[in-house]
Amino acid sequence: MKTIPPDDPAIERCNSSMQLTRAADYAVRVMIQLATMPPAKRTLLPDLAKATATPESFLSKVMQALARAGLISSKRGKLGGFAILPRGREATMREVIEAIDGPICLNVCLNGGKDCERKSWCPAHPVWARAQRAMIDVLMSVTVSAMASRIPPSQDPEGLEKS
Repeated sequence: MKTIPPDDPAIERCNSSMQLTRAADYAVRVMIQLATMPPAKRTLLPDLAKATATPESFLSKVMQALARAGLISSKRGKLGGFAILPRGREATMREVIEAIDGPICLNVCLNGGKDCERKSWCPAHPVWARAQRAMIDVLMSVTVSAMASRIPPSQDPEGLEKS
């Protein structure tokens, strides 16, 4: 099977509807950022927006979805802010994305709700199914805490205290 090398020009010019939503990308960024912080440390939305280079108004909606999914906690008031929960630290990239966008489905014929009527004779179906499985396997292979541990100290986003 032919694989695309990571430096392939096709990756650079990717302009496809098969992309993560901006909200899912922001969710992954913010979860990694929160995981670099000590447990129970709370951070305010403006600081998270700055550290992750995300628009504050958009990030607010992302944070609500992450809180509903039980990945982070949100607290109002003087001692409020956002903190990552233990479940959030151990969440896979798939879980973070699905907290925002719902189940990942590469093609409608793979929708878990019903079987595709073309499945038995369509030559593309097994290819879509294999691609879906490969993508899910990759997204499940890494946790938020593992990604956060890969940030080199010199590359830490500015804007948040680490202590």
